[in-house]
Amino acid sequence: MAAPKKGRRSPGGQGRPGRVLAFILIVMVALTGGMFASGHTTPRLGIDLAGGTSFTLEAKNQPGKPNAINETNMNTAVGIIERRVNGLGVSESEVQTQGGKHIIVNIPRGTNAKQARQQVGTTAQLGFRPVVATAPGIKVPPTPAPSPSASGNGKDKDKAAEKAGGDAASDDKTKSSGKPSAPASPQGRPVTDALKADGTPSPKVTATATDGKKTDDGKKADAPKDAPPTPAPTPAPATGDMATLQKKLDALDCSTKESRALANEAASGAKPTDSIVACRKDGSVKEILGPVAVEGVTVDSASAVFDSQSGKGWLVQLKFNSTGAKKFAQVTGQLAAKPAPQNQFAIVLDGEVVSDPSVSTSIGGGQAEISGGFTQQSAQDLANVLSYGALPLSFDVVTETTVSPALGGEQLRAGLIAGAIGLALVIIYLVAYYRGLALVALASLACSAVLTYTIMVLLGSAIGFALNLPAVCGAIVAIGITADSFIVYFERIRDEIREGRTLRPAVERGWPRARRTILVSDFVSFLAAAVLFIVTVGKVQGFAFTLGLTTLLDVVVVFLFTKPLMTLLARRKFFASGHPWSGLDPKRLGAKPPLRASRRRPSATVDPKEA
Repeated sequence: MAAPKKGRRSPGGQGRPGRVLAFILIVMVALTGGMFASGHTTPRLGIDLAGGTSFTLEAKNQPGKPNAINETNMNTAVGIIERRVNGLGVSESEVQTQGGKHIIVNIPRGTNAKQARQQVGTTAQLGFRPVVATAPGIKVPPTPAPSPSASGNGKDKDKAAEKAGGDAASDDKTKSSGKPSAPASPQGRPVTDALKADGTPSPKVTATATDGKKTDDGKKADAPKDAPPTPAPTPAPATGDMATLQKKLDALDCSTKESRALANEAASGAKPTDSIVACRKDGSVKEILGPVAVEGVTVDSASAVFDSQSGKGWLVQLKFNSTGAKKFAQVTGQLAAKPAPQNQFAIVLDGEVVSDPSVSTSIGGGQAEISGGFTQQSAQDLANVLSYGALPLSFDVVTETTVSPALGGEQLRAGLIAGAIGLALVIIYLVAYYRGLALVALASLACSAVLTYTIMVLLGSAIGFALNLPAVCGAIVAIGITADSFIVYFERIRDEIREGRTLRPAVERGWPRARRTILVSDFVSFLAAAVLFIVTVGKVQGFAFTLGLTTLLDVVVVFLFTKPLMTLLARRKFFASGHPWSGLDPKRLGAKPPLRASRRRPSATVDPKEA
């Protein structure tokens, strides 16, 4: 018989199991270190364990709109409600649809339930307001009044009067030039025949003074020489005191999420006929806005489209009804004659400026487009906001459930107790049936537990994964799935020993057969978890996610921990000799005679006469 080639291992063999074990141990240490470095050492708990408030909203059609409850409108409503809840400073909320006409809102404890109910139960208010003045988003400290000099004389008074006169002249010069006193650089998207934007701080595209057309280079066409001078626009809003609004603008702080939420709440409570101060969505700019010129309900539709022909890229197209078209044409005609930033049109949703494009000409026909520097996501977000202004849906809070932290703690303890009981039963079975091999199974379960726990903690801070009670149930079920993989491998090894092989070849020959069974079993479990995660909503998804995660980790542990550990233990005398407490005793397993004895050739019979 030809001798095997040097260096070739038997099928399923593993030449350096120590390196594989070192690798998985390094991964465990790295995940544990990352958990402590992130500052989170416990999993993020869901509302049913940590406590909080859960609302169920039911959508209703508005009069004259019988078919408004559809998937698009419901998804748009979810986005708006989620923005509102996050505006309260809640970062762990869950807003999702359930069925065809219900929305579930879960808000963890620590949030004002009454305020949250008001936020999720009211219809969003969308309006188009003209921009009166802008300023950077930071709070402006008040300027102290100059103290009068005790030694003042008539000359000082004359100098002060002369200086005041100079300042007044400077103000008059500013007004005559048609420029605001201290405008901030608008980040609005300029608008041309529709609404356009060039993404620059100072828009260059403006309306012409004659026939409303633009030159080839986009500059303003020269007005006739005998045309009368255009009067300077009045910066004051139609209603409200400008001085009071300026003080509010100076005191407004848009630099933090919490301050913007307070500003949005105050602005959303104002009447449509009132002027307001508001923050831009990113907090970089704060603005004084006039009364609502065009209501959001006059928007018939809005969509994000990609324009590749003119090179504008992503833009938002919107269409008004007949009432909105007339108002929009009238207001854009007035704004087009004003300088920046008073030629801007702020799109305000719930008191927050989501966009403030500038206008260069009167836009008639009831159709417009907003372009300039959009990505696909930002264009779709703005289109959703505009669509919600015409969303013919209202919502009623049909159920409100409050879960106390004490009840959540009891449920968590009950789940942990159930898990401990299940784990104890598995350990008792492994020790009674597999004896020494139970140490391998317990070490593998400990490895799986460390990986599962650290990954859940890291996912909580990374993607907001919350461990709810169904997720705990999924982890408990995973104990049986993981233990089942070990049992499959152990039984393949014992089958090889029953055939008369020693432990080391039994470990290597049993692995390929066990590997196929384990992969097929885990694939079925993962497929079931994936389907369950896709077709369900709410807390059941937590069960499916945990089940899928632990199934994947089971494959990792069996391949990178259990198999190399068995390869190392097969070289130890306690297991290799078949000790009665090793779980691999050939006599107890009913092993056949050694294969090498059965393969011996029968000895030749010698005739005495021949001898």
